[in-house]
Amino acid sequence: MLIGTMNHPQHNVVDEIHWMADLGMEFIDLTLEPPGAPSWNLDVPAIRSALAQTGMKVVGHTAWYLPMASAIPEIQRAAIAELKRCLDRFGEIGVKWMNIHPDRHTPWHGRQFYIERNLETLQEVQQHASHCGIGLMVENLPGDYNSARQLGDLLDRMPSLGLHLDIGHANLQVPRNTTKEILAAYGDRLRHVHLHDNKGGHADLHLPLGTGTVNLEESIEAVQNCGYDSTITLEVFTPDRHYLAYSRDVLKRIWDLGHKQRAAPADSLARA
Repeated sequence: MLIGTMNHPQHNVVDEIHWMADLGMEFIDLTLEPPGAPSWNLDVPAIRSALAQTGMKVVGHTAWYLPMASAIPEIQRAAIAELKRCLDRFGEIGVKWMNIHPDRHTPWHGRQFYIERNLETLQEVQQHASHCGIGLMVENLPGDYNSARQLGDLLDRMPSLGLHLDIGHANLQVPRNTTKEILAAYGDRLRHVHLHDNKGGHADLHLPLGTGTVNLEESIEAVQNCGYDSTITLEVFTPDRHYLAYSRDVLKRIWDLGHKQRAAPADSLARA
């Protein structure tokens, strides 16, 4: 398991990489968003150099607000162009997986309309992703893409898509956290994880771990039961980085404890 965090869109990416490495982060969840990291004006050589100097890995993240299901064709085309440009930049940096946030902002249109528009965009972007050697993954979002059934509207139609599980999001606008439900259906397609805390309801607070109502032990157990052992981004958005370091230590403790508990039955059987 590798623990990382995300760059602030207003800050210089190279500076972000260096403080993350100093804090013990193992990868950057690189979001290509203006003003600090626009896809059309990115210093790729400097980023590659900083990653090499620090030994940091990288996961690709795109802007959460791209109108990829817009009812206006020209706007949808612009979103597709941006996603393709992100793929180009990520390919130059060496990214293997890029996330996409499904769109749901299509006033006066029903769910089936924006599902089909999302699929149109994803299918076209998938072709470019294959050319770049990058896999695509969709992130669960509160409200419209936060259950196995809702995500299935996209994942079932496109078997090539990976799952990007946001455990904090799975705690929002639902009767109970949907992490276990989503993983029961699509755990074999899990490619990346976001982790942060909140207090349920509608507020996506991005709190330090253990300060909200997300059941961390249960969620991590569900992730480990899928055989997942890759990148987990701590989306702890506070000015004081001590909270990020604290959350890193909480995650390590829970993760290691989960591994020990999973290994215990086998050890007991061997001794018997």
